[in-house]
Amino acid sequence: MQHLLNKRLNIDGLELMGKIESSSIDLCFFDPQYRGVLDKMSYGNEGERQRERTKLTQMSEEKISRFITEINRVLKPSTYCMLWIDKFHLCEGVHSWLIKTSLQIVDLITWDKGKMGMGYRTRKQSEYLLVLQKKPIKAKGTWKSHNIRDVWSEKIPAQTLRIHPHAKPKGLQKALIESHIYI
Repeated sequence: MQHLLNKRLNIDGLELMGKIESSSIDLCFFDPQYRGVLDKMSYGNEGERQRERTKLTQMSEEKISRFITEINRVLKPSTYCMLWIDKFHLCEGVHSWLIKTSLQIVDLITWDKGKMGMGYRTRKQSEYLLVLQKKPIKAKGTWKSHNIRDVWSEKIPAQTLRIHPHAKPKGLQKALIESHIYI
């Protein structure tokens, strides 16, 4: 399969994953489009950014599990999946997504977005990046940088949020890519 960089594709993600050879990927970032926390909180007064976010195709729990199963299939042994989650999924857990995989949670990075979001009690200012590793689990020989903090502060420029309402911190993702040892 020819890899196209920075090209918007019009293909179902699971269909695309099915075209990738097993045990061929060194590192994966996965940002599932779920609406769990918004549905649970039933705000109804979502701001413009949330309105744009709700236009994104939402994924069911079953579809997220299928994606993670496919990610597990394409990852090489001892490599990583970086899984973006919110506070709701941090508290409720994601273990049901991992049942059919050999992925294990090995670390957690808190992203301080530098701006307040929604919340009934506390206002959400963070998102979380679960670091999942495919078995066999080992740190030596898979990770070269040891200066990435477990709390990462990075604001997303407003113009970026206008382009994509669910943008993630480029600096953190760059540091993780550079830290990863390709097997």
